[in-house]
This record gives sequence, C-alpha cells and structure tokens, in this order.
Amino acid sequence: MSLRFIQSARLSLRVAFLFLALTIGACASEDRASSAASADYRVVSLADELAHPWAMAFLPDDSILISERPGRVRIFRDGALLPDPVPGLPAITAIGQGGLLDLAPHPDFEQNRWLYFTYAASIDNGVTTRLARARFENDRLHDVEILFTAKPASRGGRHFGSRIVFDRDGYVFVSVGDRGDMPRAQRLDDHAGTIVRLHDDGRIPEDNPFVGRDDALPEIYAYGVRNPQGMVLHPRTGALWEHEHGPRGGDEVNIIEAGLNYGWPVITHGIDYSGARIGDGIREKEGMEQPLHYWTPSIAPSGMAFYQGDAFPSWEGELLVGALAHRHLARLNFDADNRVVSEVRMLEAWGSRIRDVRVRDGLIYVLTDHDPGELLRIEPADNR
Repeated sequence: MSLRFIQSARLSLRVAFLFLALTIGACASEDRASSAASADYRVVSLADELAHPWAMAFLPDDSILISERPGRVRIFRDGALLPDPVPGLPAITAIGQGGLLDLAPHPDFEQNRWLYFTYAASIDNGVTTRLARARFENDRLHDVEILFTAKPASRGGRHFGSRIVFDRDGYVFVSVGDRGDMPRAQRLDDHAGTIVRLHDDGRIPEDNPFVGRDDALPEIYAYGVRNPQGMVLHPRTGALWEHEHGPRGGDEVNIIEAGLNYGWPVITHGIDYSGARIGDGIREKEGMEQPLHYWTPSIAPSGMAFYQGDAFPSWEGELLVGALAHRHLARLNFDADNRVVSEVRMLEAWGSRIRDVRVRDGLIYVLTDHDPGELLRIEPADNR
C-alpha cells in the first residue's frame, strides 16, 4: 500500500469526521429550535445574560425582578434586561447552593412597596437561611429589615430551601432546608427542615402549632421536610402546597398543614446517594404524612405554580414544576382527591435546568439555572 494512498485515506476520514460533527451540531441546533414550538405552544427567550437566576417576582407595572444566586437582583422591563443590578441588598453569602434565593412582593406592594427575599447569611461562625424585607423604590432597596433567621447556623453549603409564600390571611411562610444534616428535620428546637409561619412584620402568630412549648421553636408551622424549593397556594382552596428534593429518588409534593410531620428522614421513598438505605429504610410510619406524589428517580424539583389563564385553557388548574436534574418542566393534572392522573414533560429538548416557574396573565415564565441563565416565556404557538 502506497504512502500516498494512506495519506488520502486519512484525509477522507478527517473529512468524514468533520462532516459528522457538523451534522450532529446542526441536528442539535434543529432539536433545540424545534423544541421552541409544538402544536400548543412556543418558547421565547427574553433574556440570556443571567448568572444562576433563582427566582422572579412580577411587579404591578409588569417589570420582573430576578434574583441571581451570587447576590444580585436584576430588572427585566419593557422587553430588556437592565444592565445594572438593584442596589441596597444586605451582605449575602454565596456558598454552594446558598446565596440570594426567593423574592416575593407583599400582597399590598402597590401601597407599601415591601419586597421580601430569602438568602444565605453568615452568623455565629456558620451560614443559615434568613428572611428580610426592604422597600423597592426608584429601582433600589431601602430600609432593609431582617425578619427571621433560621437557627442554629451551621457549616457547609447545602439545603437552604427556600421559598416565600403569602397566604390569604396575610401570613408569610418560608421553607427552610435541613442543611444536609438529616436528623435536624425531626427536631422542634431547630429551624432546619421546617416550614416557618410569621406575620408580615416578622412577629410570631399566637396560633402557630408549637407556641408555648418549651421544647419547640414557635416559628415552626410544620417539620420533617428535606430541601423545599417549591411552595405555592392552591388557587381554589387556598391550601399551601410544597415540593422538596429527595435524595436519590423520593422528591415529594405535599400539602402543608399546621403541626404535621412530613417524615424526613425517618420515612422516604428515596435512598442515599451511595445506594444505601436511609435510616430503617421505611416508607411510612404512624404520625408522619405521605406525599401526594413523588418521583423516583429524582427529577430535582425547583419552582412551582398552578396554571391559570386563557392562553392554555386545557391546562387550567394543572401544577407546573421545574426540574433541575431531568431538565424539563412537568405539568401535573390532579383529580378531585388530589391524586395525579397525568404528567406531561415539556422543554426536555431545550436541555436546561429549570429553577423557577411563574404564571402571569396566562403565560408561563421560566428561569433556567445556568451561568448564563435565561428568562423564557411559554406562549401559544399562534401568539405572534
């Protein structure tokens, strides 16, 4: 075999590999493009220069405030992401999964301008989840007030939670993760692994379930949760729905009620990351709540909203859940007994970690957790 023949063969192989690579790249681009439209909807990228965005909050003027986990609030207004972050935030500890987390305007925001936010704060030689509020005026934060600090603080950067929800009576709920230390979620003298309930100014409601007990912290409303990164009110019943990360499997959707124990880590539908069982490896126990729904394997849920609106009438009342690990947006349809009867996975071909999902005027807004991350809008395919 001649040297010229060998060189020619090698050149042909290189050309073939180059063609294959270009073809794969083109197909990947086509796949993402085709995922932007279906028979029902299309996906529009509104902004793509966000650093690990975590949450979004809609203001009365239709501006969107977006938290970035490294410790910034950004403004999306009139179709553009403003270049400068909002000044006035307190010191934020960006470590591991911690940083600036959820955002929630007060129900009377138009009158009082209070914006609530959760974040990781350094105290007592450790880090913990904290709730604060500040007045948002002239695109900056003023008069920061710390309303709640989860105690005790601890080392490490895992499982801070954290979502904020106002109920119809004006109470504010905050979800707090177990900080990666499983037994803490079963302790009532520890805020880790709990759902906290407060007045809007941080005072403790007198009817919280553990008020007056020497062995319990009065802010605790419910406990036994792992790492809750989704929480929302049901639009019809007003019930507080929550979802949380399981370990290797066992992500849960729950309805949170006063004083109840949701079981982590005594009961779980998941296993440890090593493959070992957790505790006694049991899935149910008297006095501990079962989830409405769980995922095994884990989808790593984050962000949650109920769909309401005219844009997609057939989706009315369905629960939307973002997935970080499996990179999709889940649509769950529940029956009258709160049992899941169907689950549809959207945006799988988009290939992005979904961190937050909200509904505004019937359109669905999604944040992808990347650096850079994106703000996406899901709208009817014929919405031109």
